Amino acid sequence: MSPVITLVDDDQNILATVRMALENEGFIVRSYTDGASALEDINKDPGDLAVLDIKMPRMDGMELLRRLREKHSLPVIFLTSKDEEIDEMLGLKMGADDYIKKPFSQRLLIERIRAILRRMEAVKKTKTHGEDESGVIVRGGLTIDPVRHICNWDNKDVKLTVTEFLILQALIQHPGHVKSRDQLMDVAYSDDVYVDDRTIDSHIKRLRKKFRKVDEKFDEIETLYGVGYRYSES
Repeated sequence: MSPVITLVDDDQNILATVRMALENEGFIVRSYTDGASALEDINKDPGDLAVLDIKMPRMDGMELLRRLREKHSLPVIFLTSKDEEIDEMLGLKMGADDYIKKPFSQRLLIERIRAILRRMEAVKKTKTHGEDESGVIVRGGLTIDPVRHICNWDNKDVKLTVTEFLILQALIQHPGHVKSRDQLMDVAYSDDVYVDDRTIDSHIKRLRKKFRKVDEKFDEIETLYGVGYRYSES
């Protein structure tokens, strides 16, 4: 089944040309000129990935991402202008999976979309010590199912983005072993996306916050200052 891509940009020319390029590659495209209209439909059917412009009327890309992350974990790529470096980093820390600067090559966007979709497939296929025959990984109260992209803590659902899922999966591969920030960046992002240490710190903070929503005593993800992070199975 063809992946469903949601494209949101207030520039009609970008919408028309990018939609045509994506459809020519076999994607199903839903396009919107503002974030508010997109949010309503995404809440009904999230699709497989969203491409969001940052600067838009009614609801900009940042606000749309914030609203999406309240309910959904679908991957998000930001379209940014040359002068929006601060927005790029903020977007990644808020849970975006990638960004592309305008003006951009349609081929580059298509490759970035395919790269993220491949990362989602990699999550499903990665073999980790401790999996059962169905691919489900259990670490104490934690259960993750890469095939269905499901994460549970004490049988309570924890919704994670693709990037958060990849980071968590890397941490739980060998409980008690430390993963440096560089190692986690390599797992979570492709080589052509620049992120700094603080971006990984923000993802870890978001992971803890999500788990503490279902268990305020959750403390399995430990920080080793100056070294990295580790998952301590209780």
